[in-house]
Amino acid sequence: MSIILEMRGITKTFPGVKALSDVNMAVEEGEIHALVGENGAGKSTLMKVLSGVYPHGDYDGEIVYKGDVQRFSGITDSEEKGIIIIHQELALVPLLSIAENIFLGNERAKNGVINWSMAHAESEQLLKIVGLKEPTSTLITNLGVGQQQLIEIAKALSKEVKLLILDEPTSSLNEQDSAALLELLLEFKRQGIASILISHKLNEVVKVADRITVLRDGQTVSTLECDKTEAMENKIIKDMVGRELTNRFPPRKAEIGERLMEVTDWNVHHHIHADKHLIKDVNFNVRAGEIVGIAGLMGAGRTELAMSIFGRSYGKKISGNVKLHGQAIDVSTINKAVEQGIAYVTEDRKQYGLVLDNTIKFNTTLSNLEAVSNGVVLDDNAEIRVGLDYKEKLNTRCSGLHQKVVNLSGGNQQKVVLSKWLFANPEVLILDEPTRGIDVNAKYEIYTIINQLAEEGKGVVFISSEMPELLGMCDRIYVMNEGKLVGELPAAEASQEKIMRMIIKNNG
Repeated sequence: MSIILEMRGITKTFPGVKALSDVNMAVEEGEIHALVGENGAGKSTLMKVLSGVYPHGDYDGEIVYKGDVQRFSGITDSEEKGIIIIHQELALVPLLSIAENIFLGNERAKNGVINWSMAHAESEQLLKIVGLKEPTSTLITNLGVGQQQLIEIAKALSKEVKLLILDEPTSSLNEQDSAALLELLLEFKRQGIASILISHKLNEVVKVADRITVLRDGQTVSTLECDKTEAMENKIIKDMVGRELTNRFPPRKAEIGERLMEVTDWNVHHHIHADKHLIKDVNFNVRAGEIVGIAGLMGAGRTELAMSIFGRSYGKKISGNVKLHGQAIDVSTINKAVEQGIAYVTEDRKQYGLVLDNTIKFNTTLSNLEAVSNGVVLDDNAEIRVGLDYKEKLNTRCSGLHQKVVNLSGGNQQKVVLSKWLFANPEVLILDEPTRGIDVNAKYEIYTIINQLAEEGKGVVFISSEMPELLGMCDRIYVMNEGKLVGELPAAEASQEKIMRMIIKNNG
């Protein structure tokens, strides 16, 4: 195969930080080339250089595409060459239709007048290619995350893509949608389209990649031929973290105590369409020192369940009971839920978990300001003491407490979210996809923190779309489907097959 892309000696510096240092990478025509590394290793920065987000002159080194040196001044230049990037945060307009989104900025128009018939007809053809059976007039807001991801790919195809860059494309997808997306990449490969896949899900990388480039601390560590063996993941991890990582999950000796929290007869309706019954007669419990998992496909209702319990922050017509230590408690508002000892770490840390444009110190104490204030005045020294304490406890890597969280890696942002809620000193911590979009080393550190909480006698409810994570971390697993709990398994008896069987058996 011939080389379609070479990135030679790429160096990119931000004020006080060298994000990339002499990075080299080559992609062949029609191959799937994975780019892996820890959070902060420089993967997204490298792709922003390639796609023109960081224009020529803003970095050192050169980009050679189809044999010619490129000097992209913006993302439009790279797209004109057929280089299309799909970012982790999807760039779709919710209140526009599928067709409008596919051709946004690339309208099918003549003399300034959009030809909607042509736009919808071409959109239909593109949706057939990506395997999405939806009317092209459907609004994006009415689609699931997996469907939206396919529309982003259809949008890329409309621009005659030659090199497709996907940044964590399956981080928000369930296993079924992830498998479909990976199969689509393999189909593109058969058609001669090259892809660069950034992913922390190493099992997916090994499944589809031809070669793998590993970055560590802004430098190229290795480029590996992917041999599809079980040992491949261990090779990648060793290069990513600089050492062997023999166990993905830290050991824990569970000492499970009394029933701590119990939820009974819990029902929730849609927050806008109140006639839509989302959570149906759910009953579950968590004991002191226990990590309880909730498994289920995307749309099963796991997040809606968690948010409705946490101060009714989601849903309408909510009914049911929550008990703590056998006594009924009031969780009708977020403040009341926190006062009763319940905390919730959201699946969307950027939108709901953090004030991105503020500091680590500010975010860490946000959930318990009374503890760092003197009456109505915040005690800056107390905030600093708390911030330093949690920075050390969670090993948060940052330049200091006054660094804005928007500039942290995903794993370190997640540690700040955890710090915020640990400072509230909850008895029950509900974790919703706590390791989404973070690398294996940061995951291990967060798993260790979760284990420590359980060892302190806290109750942990662990929601995850990654079944190996649930099986590796939890003492007991509930299975959820279409708003109902359809099964319960002790971890010793649980397997991916058993969980999927429970879901399929109860579908419809």
